[in-house]
Amino acid sequence: MQEIKELNNLLYKYVDEGFFPGFQWQININNKKYSGKYGFNNIETKVDVLENSLYRIWSMTKPIVAVAALQLIEGNKISLDDSITEYLPEFNNLKVMKKEDGNVGDIEMIIKYPTIKDLFLHTAGFSYNFLADPVGKEYDHLKLFNSDTTTLAEEIKILAKAPLLFQPNTSWRYSVSMDVLARIIEVVCGDSLQNILQQKIFNPLDMKDTGFTVSEENQNRVMTSYEFDPLKMKLTELISDPQKIGNYGYPLDVKSYARGGHGLFSSLNDYVIFAEMLRTGKSEKGEQILNDQTLKLMSTNFLEPKFFPIEIATIGIVKDENYINGLESYGWGLGCRTLLDPSKQNNLGSIGEFGWAGAASTYFLVDNKKNLSATIMTQVLFGNPELTREFYKYIYSNF
Repeated sequence: MQEIKELNNLLYKYVDEGFFPGFQWQININNKKYSGKYGFNNIETKVDVLENSLYRIWSMTKPIVAVAALQLIEGNKISLDDSITEYLPEFNNLKVMKKEDGNVGDIEMIIKYPTIKDLFLHTAGFSYNFLADPVGKEYDHLKLFNSDTTTLAEEIKILAKAPLLFQPNTSWRYSVSMDVLARIIEVVCGDSLQNILQQKIFNPLDMKDTGFTVSEENQNRVMTSYEFDPLKMKLTELISDPQKIGNYGYPLDVKSYARGGHGLFSSLNDYVIFAEMLRTGKSEKGEQILNDQTLKLMSTNFLEPKFFPIEIATIGIVKDENYINGLESYGWGLGCRTLLDPSKQNNLGSIGEFGWAGAASTYFLVDNKKNLSATIMTQVLFGNPELTREFYKYIYSNF
């Protein structure tokens, strides 16, 4: 494993200037591995970032759940065109808002129920608690996913009480749809998401540090979670204002806890193993996780032109001259963003580069054209996006 001092030096400043407690990264390219780390696991105690620090990976849970769903598609257990109501009857009375910017009580009948494909693509009509739309506000009011102790099944029943933001397959909205897909996986397999991911993904890939719980003996390895407060311009504890993602439950060790869109803990090493599998479809020992044809669905854009450009507009987002829509050059595959137009991001990246990120500023990418995967881990909600941009720019300017 080689260290790239130049890259570490570029990233150091984001810790030294108080934007992040610390970070870890790894780049795998053409069978060579480069890595680096800097800073603290906890600012207060000054414990250094460990070689095996653990992180709340938030939405980097989604691609893992997507792989579990794709395995079911491969096995003909589910189909992309299946309606969600085939598996989840609690959605049989689903209604839809008449206008996206209207009143949450002003609803109409659904024309066509969301499909499994809609869930993968975020075209189902669901939203997120922290998004600036009436349905996001309604989720917040219902305290969707705020609990540490509810099961996924219980949360999906809460979700079914809220209307959709728009008729399925008419618009794109980043959403809780992967939680719905995760619940379908549970129903089809007749098992908990925890067990399914363990048996189908974590065990064959030897991802020993990934799961919805962290044992008591390993809890000291978890990097402390922070939020960047733009008013005070410093890291703080998680802010629990209305529609803040910090309101979400994310317990360390509740055996019944699982989610489809967030909730997993992982280490840099484990997620690098997962990212490498997304290049080959296989474990390091050659065990097949997904076949090539299925794997390609993750990096193939499925969105029609009417959905572009895609964007995640969170509560409190400031669209000033510094604002960059990081998804403008991307489409969406079955579970991941996928790069369509590098010219919209300074000609950086390869067409078909794919991956995703987490709310606490974790990030990964896979690029088959370059035999490349890259992952960076840290732990700050609403963290400075320049850390990831600097990481991405270095990779595509030097490899």
